[in-house]
Amino acid sequence: MTFNRFSTGAVGGRLAGKVALVTGAGGGQGQEVALLFARAGATVVASDIAEAGVTATAELAAAHGLAIDMALVDAADEAGVNQWVADAATRHGGIDILYNNAAHTHFAPFAEMSVTQWRETLRLELDVVFLPTHAVWPHMIERGGGSIVNIASVSGMRASEDLGAAAHAAGKGGVLGFTSQLALEGAPHWIRVNAISPGPILTTVTAAMALQNKAFSDRFNGWPMLARTGRPIDVAYAGLFLASDEASFITGANLTVDGGWSAKGGFTPH
Repeated sequence: MTFNRFSTGAVGGRLAGKVALVTGAGGGQGQEVALLFARAGATVVASDIAEAGVTATAELAAAHGLAIDMALVDAADEAGVNQWVADAATRHGGIDILYNNAAHTHFAPFAEMSVTQWRETLRLELDVVFLPTHAVWPHMIERGGGSIVNIASVSGMRASEDLGAAAHAAGKGGVLGFTSQLALEGAPHWIRVNAISPGPILTTVTAAMALQNKAFSDRFNGWPMLARTGRPIDVAYAGLFLASDEASFITGANLTVDGGWSAKGGFTPH
């Protein structure tokens, strides 16, 4: 038997009838999950801070015969987020899924990191999760439940060589703590809250870092147990499962999508 080495599988109908909000959907992992959710039958309402990203995702969805309602929204802006969520709930009758993908970070060795970089990273790792979640919470209570998926990182669980990830680690560690607490507070309302911690995922950003730094490239490629790095679609399929009714008894969990990295130490040359 030949096994597919990349995440794939039938998705039709897995989110049928669901209204799903996705932040940071202008490219990379957010774009991938917005497209996958739409393929799975969800009504997808997505946003991004970059106008070019909003246009790119909308055009890509149309090219694949999918409908994604894209909007230009800064996930760290309270008024903008509240309006975006309220409009989505009004247009579609409620909200079933929130996928908190939006984030931004500064990487620098700790000794070289400025207070401005530290504070901005925490704002753009934590506020962008808090604000959309706070806005959808009453809508999910009214709906009788829902699923919230927060994108954390393996960096929030363990240290990483060559990244300069002190602020990123603090922010994503905060996302994990936030997820556990909200799972507890959401349980009486049947609101499930889970996290995904991606590991070495090949994106335009990580690809550029690998080109500039051979030490980082060697470690990045050698972190997974499996003999490849991850792709955005790997994270998207994990998100699809947690968002769906297939995961109806899963809350407060942190699903690592890292090829086994967090279960071992060091790196393995492949």
